[in-house]
Amino acid sequence: MALQNLVTQIQALSGSAEDLHQLHSILKAADEPLHADPPRLSSLLDQLEPARHSLGYLYILEAFSSVSVPKEQANAMVLTIVRFINGCDGQQTRLAPDKFVTICRRLKDQVLLLEAPLRGVYPMLSALRKFPMSSEHLTSLHPEFLLLCLLSKSYKIGLSILDNDIYEVDQPRDLFLYCYYGGMICIGQKHFQKALELLRNVITAPMNAINPIVVEAYKKYILVSLIRNGQFSASLPKYASSAAQRSLKTFCQPYVELANTYGNGKVKELEAYVQANTEKFESDNNLGLAKQVLSSMYKRSIQRLILTYLTLSLQDIADAVQLKTLKEAEIHILQMIQDGEIFASINQKDGMVSFLEDPEQYKSNDMIEHIDSSIQRMMALWKKLASMDEVMSYDPQYLGKVGRERQKFDMDDFDAVPQKFTA
Repeated sequence: MALQNLVTQIQALSGSAEDLHQLHSILKAADEPLHADPPRLSSLLDQLEPARHSLGYLYILEAFSSVSVPKEQANAMVLTIVRFINGCDGQQTRLAPDKFVTICRRLKDQVLLLEAPLRGVYPMLSALRKFPMSSEHLTSLHPEFLLLCLLSKSYKIGLSILDNDIYEVDQPRDLFLYCYYGGMICIGQKHFQKALELLRNVITAPMNAINPIVVEAYKKYILVSLIRNGQFSASLPKYASSAAQRSLKTFCQPYVELANTYGNGKVKELEAYVQANTEKFESDNNLGLAKQVLSSMYKRSIQRLILTYLTLSLQDIADAVQLKTLKEAEIHILQMIQDGEIFASINQKDGMVSFLEDPEQYKSNDMIEHIDSSIQRMMALWKKLASMDEVMSYDPQYLGKVGRERQKFDMDDFDAVPQKFTA
């Protein structure tokens, strides 16, 4: 009877902000009784509407889903949670953020139990659009969403949230996972520059000790640096933590040695090193990237030929780059043309490759819009940083820490915005 009274109160107090505040107090008091017998709560959910009674529905659904369900019942639980997420009112659910995050995580757990991560992707995206106060706020749901995108290979959907500029973070672990998973999604789409940016955020984030996420991010950072830039620098930015500066390379020695071998510029040596360490790269789930590193060396060699020659035969290219067959040379050339890395044409009759100039004149409407958009984004970023700098300059905790640390450093160690002290 008490539970039925609770349903009546939820139905009556889900209107105004004042009523919701009163209802929230009632629900907090009822939280423990709700968890006493979760299975009987199913009938209560049938009496409520996710859109109108979102706060009350959330409390009851969280209690109802708190017990483990066997795989054969997981589908029904997924349908119930998805119905709520798609229909709920974000303003009401933000009154109980911990409950909402818990519900979304249980959705993730259930779809993984069913081995169907794709079923959780769009509901989790819907949750992300309703839950944060702004797109600049990183929540615990962001890495959960990106994980589902990774497991379901829904890389393009994951990319949809990675362009947002993040200024607020709930928990440091959320930032580590968001940037790590985001980097992997960008790798999956071959957006290597964005992947480097995200992985760099992981390895330079403030930390007191190295954690496994940072180690795995550094391994991928080395590989992607070689693929994207054809080089890797072991020196971290000075704003990176002392823990990363001191210990990170030690945990990733095979990858550092790979970069050193790459730097020697000898294809056969690199190929032999990758072959000798195949088991290590495979156990780290990085063998595919290691093979792309090898492929990138061939590409760098081809790009160097462009600086010298206007035309070359496929045979000459294969010999110069140390490829075994003409077909391999042709495949590399065609892939580089498709990726926009070179501009060339192949005459199939005589096997000659003609290298062309970049046709982009940087004066088309699309290019002008792209440049203008980039300028506007940089201006907005500058204003945001200036605002944050002003707020920090008056923050007692920040000023106290700067004062305590000032004696440890020379003044030359301080930037205009001392990033090393950011929390």
